[in-house]
Amino acid sequence: MRRRRLLTTTTAAALAPLAAASSAAPATARTAGRTAEGGGGRRVRTGFETLRDSGYASLAGQRVGVVSNPTGIDRDLTHVVDVMADDGRVDLHAVFGPEHGFRGTSQAGEGEDFFTDPRTGLPVYNAYNDATAMEEHFATLGLDTVVFDIQDVGARFYTYIWTMYLALEAAARLGLRFVVLDRPNPLSGRDAYGPVLHPENASFVGLKPIAQQHGMTVGELAGLFNDVFVPEATGGPRAELHVERMAGWRREQRFTDTGLPWVAPSPNMPTPRTAELYVGTCLFEATALSEGRGTTQPFQLLGAPGIDHGWQEALNDRGLPGVRFREAYFAPTFSKWQGRTCGGVEAQVTDPEAFDPIRTAFTMITEQWRLFPEHRWRSQDGEATGYWLDKLSGDRRVRLAVEAGADADELPAIWRDELAAFRRLRGRYLLYR
Repeated sequence: MRRRRLLTTTTAAALAPLAAASSAAPATARTAGRTAEGGGGRRVRTGFETLRDSGYASLAGQRVGVVSNPTGIDRDLTHVVDVMADDGRVDLHAVFGPEHGFRGTSQAGEGEDFFTDPRTGLPVYNAYNDATAMEEHFATLGLDTVVFDIQDVGARFYTYIWTMYLALEAAARLGLRFVVLDRPNPLSGRDAYGPVLHPENASFVGLKPIAQQHGMTVGELAGLFNDVFVPEATGGPRAELHVERMAGWRREQRFTDTGLPWVAPSPNMPTPRTAELYVGTCLFEATALSEGRGTTQPFQLLGAPGIDHGWQEALNDRGLPGVRFREAYFAPTFSKWQGRTCGGVEAQVTDPEAFDPIRTAFTMITEQWRLFPEHRWRSQDGEATGYWLDKLSGDRRVRLAVEAGADADELPAIWRDELAAFRRLRGRYLLYR
């Protein structure tokens, strides 16, 4: 079995499939259909709910493994693995946990070691950033079908979608079925925004060339991954993909419109509002500023020692739509600037429909560079380790433009053509109106 290789081709070569694939209708999308049930004010039913309502038809006669985390719940907050383990109609053999683990015991950048789940008695394997181990476990367990059920947050650098990609790739190599239990994109699914990943910046916060805010559900992403990126890695084979679609979800709906319960997908994602900010302000992980980890408002509180009211005033003077900034002071209990008093801002989303998180974050960065230039990138050792902003944005030209003094509103010209190509490709895989 081959170990997964990151993209090493040129940017042009890696982005070429976007244009090529956008002109051909994918088999996955044709099979799955073009629309889901209309909402009309009805509450959203997740992919798990539609699977259970069908009597688990798509899992009948299959040896099943599940990739999930604490967000894989039903409407009564019971985990889907617990539900299926108690149901004689599902032949469940193992569970695989992504970053933070199946039961959510680990912090950022960590998975859970192997354990036997005390609730179900099932073996639980670490699926965080290890394609080879995942493929070996799938084969050793003799699985027929791998099920994926995790709540995404709509950002390219959230690692769960890349765990899904690696599991898809492993399933394709082994000739297994792959079933995605779909869940809403909490940012809505109206459109894609931001820079598109370049291959030299591939990492586990972005393995393939998709936009920073992809505007897709995990089921839609699975279709795109399986048709475009998985065959590149496997030399042709795809997984046998089936998406259990939601009922009642419409593209304009944010998570707060769905009537579904929110379980924090990771320790620093406590609310849907956090997710609305995260797709932009996660970029501050690449800077010397705290992104609010170690506070009760991660990705909403941003700052560092020595920053004062000038940043807040400059940001509010920009008149960014849907957001206001409050001068804030805080002392993180862990992560960057632990125990030190930081000055900075609290970002308050005032109108989610008008708010542009990526434009906002880049405006925050460029204004901070202008006013407080002593706080730069998290690591200046670009030659040895690469700049984290290049990995998060996906495009080193963005960092170079910021360093050259570009205004945030000049940056979209950098990624305009690549975003347009991704939007065309994305359109072939949308399953909901």
